[in-house]
Amino acid sequence: MNARKVFGIGFHKTGTKSFKAALRRLGYSVTGPNGVHDRDIATTAWEMSKELISRFDAFQDNPWPILFRELYSYRPDDRFVLTIRPTEGWIQSIVGHFGRGTTPMREWIYGVGSPRGNETCYVERYDRHNREVLEFFADKPSSLIVMNFAAGDGWEKLCAFLEKPVPAVPFPHVNSRTGTRHVGHAPELRPS
Repeated sequence: MNARKVFGIGFHKTGTKSFKAALRRLGYSVTGPNGVHDRDIATTAWEMSKELISRFDAFQDNPWPILFRELYSYRPDDRFVLTIRPTEGWIQSIVGHFGRGTTPMREWIYGVGSPRGNETCYVERYDRHNREVLEFFADKPSSLIVMNFAAGDGWEKLCAFLEKPVPAVPFPHVNSRTGTRHVGHAPELRPS
């Protein structure tokens, strides 16, 4: 187990699968997304999260971004990673991936489950989240790093932040739509 937990607090479709693969390569046991189809996720997310925190080292995708304030209050010495990508590419990916489908998780986050036809609502929520995270951590700079994989962020930035040696493999890039996996994807680790 790693002493400090790592919370990925970037929204889905911001490189969360690549982030997960990178954390696994660094030896973290990683979970997420969690509770996507829980009809009561708005009321169960925090209790579910506390239980998962006891079993894993790192967390990504939902519900983790929505709980960043509670997570910091609960574990202020841990590390937080905001994964981002340009808004236009993000919404195109969201609509392309989820279409008219809906989940209780997305209903909780955005107020509507289906991104198609609700693009403005989704974009406003995504941009607001990123602003709120930056504002919240403005006076806690050692706790947060912002990573944009599309802009080339990778091992050097992440490993310096987590105080880990840089692996001698390329940073993983996992694209679920094309199924592409680049060298560096570590096998799945299970918590002990």
